Amino acid sequence: MGRSPCCDKVGLKKGPWTQEEDQKLLAYIEKHGHGSWRALPNKAGLQRCGKSCRLRWANYLRPDIKRGKFSMQEEQTIIQLHALLGNRWSAIATHLPKRTDNEIKNYWNT
Repeated sequence: MGRSPCCDKVGLKKGPWTQEEDQKLLAYIEKHGHGSWRALPNKAGLQRCGKSCRLRWANYLRPDIKRGKFSMQEEQTIIQLHALLGNRWSAIATHLPKRTDNEIKNYWNT
């Protein structure tokens, strides 16, 4: 049972995103917002699935994402929250403004 697949996966591109694809996604979201992630790829002219577009936006293209090294305070927060919450990266990310759960997870695992 469960949820139906997000796409039929036929003819979809996988692997690294190109700069052109990033620009298409950014331009579409700036003009229309993201709305339905399942419908977005077709409307934006992308050969990707909705999940791929959502993750690209959330982890790399959002304008409010903080990049770069983690401060000592951020590092201590991650350590303390991991002791409390375990590997619940999105819960930890709520305490670190502008950091993504993916970035925090990758930081922890390196």
